Amino acid sequence: MRIRTAFALLVATAASLTVPALASAKAGEGLAGELNDKVITFFSLGVLLFFVLVIVVGTMIQSRLEKKKDAEKKAKMRQRVGW
Repeated sequence: MRIRTAFALLVATAASLTVPALASAKAGEGLAGELNDKVITFFSLGVLLFFVLVIVVGTMIQSRLEKKKDAEKKAKMRQRVGW
């Protein structure tokens, strides 16, 4: 029963997403209108820079969290030493 429901939902979603694309009478133009190579190049570079920034910022955040975790570990180990 779950598989049938999931499949029906998948088909309905796919159909609802393809209807606007098929109904377009603009001879292949997208929502942004007619595009040239310069626009596509800058958009692609923007996407590339976005993902590079996400990776760099994520790495910086993870590095700071790791340093904080290591500092807390060292503090706990210093408290354990002794009688």
